[in-house]
Amino acid sequence: MHWPAVLAAGSPSDPTAPPTTPVTLDDAQKSATEAAGWVEENWSTWLAIGLRILLIVIIASVLRVLVRRALTKLIDRMNRSAQAVEGTALGGLLVNAERRRQRSEAIGSVLRSVASFLIMGTAALMVLGVLNIDLAPLLASAGVAGVAIGFGARNLVTDFLSGVFMILEDQYGVGDSIDAGVASGEVVEVGLRVTKLRGDNGEIWYVRNGEIKRIGNLSQGWATAAVDVQVRPTEDLDRVRAAITEAAESMAKDEPWNERLWGPVEVLGLNEVLLDSMVIRVSAKTMPGKALGVERELRWRIKRSLDAAGIRIVGGAPLPEEDAPADPTAAVAAPSALNNPTSPQSLATAPIPPGQTLAK
Repeated sequence: MHWPAVLAAGSPSDPTAPPTTPVTLDDAQKSATEAAGWVEENWSTWLAIGLRILLIVIIASVLRVLVRRALTKLIDRMNRSAQAVEGTALGGLLVNAERRRQRSEAIGSVLRSVASFLIMGTAALMVLGVLNIDLAPLLASAGVAGVAIGFGARNLVTDFLSGVFMILEDQYGVGDSIDAGVASGEVVEVGLRVTKLRGDNGEIWYVRNGEIKRIGNLSQGWATAAVDVQVRPTEDLDRVRAAITEAAESMAKDEPWNERLWGPVEVLGLNEVLLDSMVIRVSAKTMPGKALGVERELRWRIKRSLDAAGIRIVGGAPLPEEDAPADPTAAVAAPSALNNPTSPQSLATAPIPPGQTLAK
């Protein structure tokens, strides 16, 4: 396979060009015949290569659209299932709809990007192979570039990979209260690179996912509400237990505490016994994130129950004391030595009679 010969050499506009032989009709016909023969010999190869490239592009595009559409339907189904249980009793046991939505969208975005990269990258390599281009230098250059980018942006890669695994494993989500080590608070937004937290004072913390070495999720599973009741050491323990049990049973029957309490309120017993007080520990298993509210309500009801039973907690108002009989000697002064005229104190203070001289 060769290109047709040049019809005429040199250029008439170049004065330094050597003189050329005029092109005859036979030479032109010969060149046209050679060009037509070259095209006739290679048109089938060109057509086959073009059809193969077109077929690869069409298959890759169709496959990419189908995969992305399937992933989108899967994410929509996950969101619909989360919205179906939102607001029901079962919804309290599951993560909220916003958390499920953000988590599903993040997973869907990652999966769609990975699928598109794999499909279109494979199609590009196949097209280059059809064009008889040596892929070894290209792959080697891509490998070197990937290593250089990995070393230069290792923190970014670490954050991204940590975010992907965190989302896939569902370690925490929007609405959870977590302790990330470097910061703690309620999760406001979850990203592949940064997690946004709102602290107790309202501040916003932006924590890189690669910097999180440990995570304590305070909103998953269940929580524990613990209340310490401190009373005088002279109180009857059976009466104290009965008053606390009555308050706990009343609380477990009322709304919305009957849903937030996931178990009976237990009186664990004496936690401390001191000279002037004793501490009784009360505990209950609650819905995640509701422990503080349950503790406040439980303290309120226990205090009212103890007051009704006449049991005084340490630190309360002092009990009224009975009036003691008046002491008759309280207003009488102590006897004085000056009241006796013959006492040495009285004689020392007596005036000297007139005309009396002192002996030298």
